[in-house]
This record gives sequence, C-alpha cells and structure tokens, in this order.
Amino acid sequence: MWITNGGAADQFTVFAKVGGEKFTAFLVDRSFAGVSSGAKEHKMGMSGSSTTAVYLDNVPVPLENVLGEIGRGHIIAFNIQNIGRLKLGPGSLGAAKNVLALSLKYAKERKAFGCAIVEFGAIRHKLAEMAIRIYTTESMTWRVVGLIESRLQALRAEHSETSQREMKALEEYAAECSMVKVYASEMLDFVVDEGVQIHGGYGYHQDYAVERAYRDARINRLFEGTNEINRLLITGMLLKRAARGDLALVPAAQAILGAGRTHATEQADEQTRLVLKAKKVALLAIGAAYQKYGMDMQKQQEILMSVSDMLMEILAMESALLRSQKLNALQKGPNAADITTVLLCEGMDRVEVLCRAVLANCLAGGALQHAMSSLHDLASYAPADTIKLREEIASRLIAAERYLC
Repeated sequence: MWITNGGAADQFTVFAKVGGEKFTAFLVDRSFAGVSSGAKEHKMGMSGSSTTAVYLDNVPVPLENVLGEIGRGHIIAFNIQNIGRLKLGPGSLGAAKNVLALSLKYAKERKAFGCAIVEFGAIRHKLAEMAIRIYTTESMTWRVVGLIESRLQALRAEHSETSQREMKALEEYAAECSMVKVYASEMLDFVVDEGVQIHGGYGYHQDYAVERAYRDARINRLFEGTNEINRLLITGMLLKRAARGDLALVPAAQAILGAGRTHATEQADEQTRLVLKAKKVALLAIGAAYQKYGMDMQKQQEILMSVSDMLMEILAMESALLRSQKLNALQKGPNAADITTVLLCEGMDRVEVLCRAVLANCLAGGALQHAMSSLHDLASYAPADTIKLREEIASRLIAAERYLC
C-alpha cells in the first residue's frame, strides 16, 4: 500500500525474506509477470503524486536483481529511510518559504480597520515566528548535510567501497536525520497553518494557493516513519550506542545528576553558554530517567519523546547560533542575529519545561528537590526583549516581501 509513483514507475525496490528468514532487497521490473498496480488513491493532498497499491502475484525475480546482499536488506531499508528523512528538510523549507512570501504579499494588500493588516502587531508576530522557524530548520538541515558530507570525505580517504561509505555516513547521523524530519515537518505545519490564519476566510478557499499548501503539508508528519516513531528512534539510537560503549552518554548524564547546584560554566560568550547549559539540562533529564529505568528507559515512550524533543531543541539552538556567528563575521544576515536571540531564549524555556516533566516522573522527595535546584540554576538566563526583536524581524521581511535571514 501507499506506493509513491506506483502507477508510473517502471521499477520497484521490494523487500522479502529469502528462505523465510533472510531479509533481502530486490529490484522488480513492472514488466515481470505478476506485477500490477491498483487504482490511484484519493488523498487529502499531494494530488500530483501517483499513490497506488502494488500487487505481486508469484513474481519470478532473477538472482542478479538482488540489491546488495542476501540477508542484508535491512541495511538498505534503514538507510533509504535515513536519506528520505533528511530530504524532507529541504522539501519542507521550500514549501514554507513560498507560504511566507504569499502571506507577506497578502498581508500588505488586505485592508481592515482602515489599514493593511501587516501593520497589526498580531500579524507581524506571526510573520516573524514563521521566519524564525524557517531559519532554524534551514540551519539544522544544512548543518546535518554538511556533517554527512564531511564523513563521506573522510571515508573516501579510506578507499572504502562507495555504497558502504554512504551507508556508514548515513548510519552515523541517523538520529540527526530523524531530528531534521520531525523538526522540518512540524515547522511546515506551523507555517501553513499561520498562512491560512493570515489569509482569514480566503485561506480556506481553493482559489488561494495557501489552501493547497495546508493540505499538502500534512503528509510530511507521516512520511518516512511517523513523527512519533522518529521521536522514539532519536533517543533510542543514542541509548543503543551507549549500551555498545560507542557513546559515553550515561556517565555524562549521571555526573550532571550528581553535581548539585555547582555546575562549571565554560569560558564562552553568553549565547554559547546558554546552549551548553541546555545540553546539561538534557543530560540531567537523561540521568534521572536512567537512574529509575536503566536500559528499560527504551520502553518508556513518553520519556523518550520528551528527551528527543530536548535534543532537537538543542540541535536547533546550536545550529542557528553557529550559522548566525558565521553570517555576522561576514557582515551578512540582517535577521540572523535577532532570530537566534529569540530562539535561544524560548528554546531554553522549552527545554526546561520538558526536563521538569521528566524529573517529576523519575524522582521524588529529596532527590527531586536536589534535581530541581540544579535545573533552576542551569535554565536561568537574562531575558531578551523578544517582542521588540520580532517586530524588527517582521519589518525586514515586509520590506523584502520574502523570507530573509
């Protein structure tokens, strides 16, 4: 079911078990006897995409059509999903930027109470927040792409076989690919929803492009594994690496949990310190969860999802900050610094709330009080005037009438 381009493709990647056990990938041509497609499915959106069932009725497949190795199909399947999750980042970005441009144009033209609605603070807040989330997703996406490219280059130097290089690079950053998928798809959902809201009743009408964008966006939270599955995978993959000894996650988390209210502050600027403190908050939550559940933490879905949300928020904060610093050094990105300041403040707030919920579930009595004191110290920061910053971000967007970092 749900085969994209099922009615048009000449070849399919199909997974089956050889001998009932060895999970294997095959290339199956439409011309093979027994291959047929079902009727086009009628979907909420993505009407330009042919989605059908594909039927395989005793299809003979030549041995040379095995993709990779017999019994190693899971490696191909997982990495196809990893790259698919990563690609949802740029796809969501393009759609979001288009909706922001449509919303800016409409808000400048639409009059209410004697002036264009773009003059209203509530509308300007929405436009600025759309840009903040786009910039953050863009920073995360290209950072992860860059990390994978760097890993590929390092593996090329080892003269390893091409497909093995690519799989190793994708496997190493599988958690980050899931983070991009979840963050980008939810960013796009937010942007199209606000786009409809800015258009008012017209946003609900098929004559306006934002209505189609709203329907088309919804699938991205289901594509390549639902966002719930990906949230479980993000933390789950890190715990598995820790169990293998590839990642010193548990000792670091336990050290933060036992540190009390004395946390060393690294020598860095205020914004970098905020990101470092957010990482310690996440470790505090992981330490508390591991203390209660051990490796059975992987069965606690609410805990896993909360930790994954913290990790995503931290990747977003750090990626935006690093990019902002580079743009500042080049005297580019008029909006980047303001966007990053808003993101860091509100990102820390979100991380703190998530951590508090985990601590309350995992600790009690004096242990909870001790951890809450640590959380209070780590999550404290000097607030920025985010209302004013959003106003300035919106002013630049309105002048450009498009996304502007």
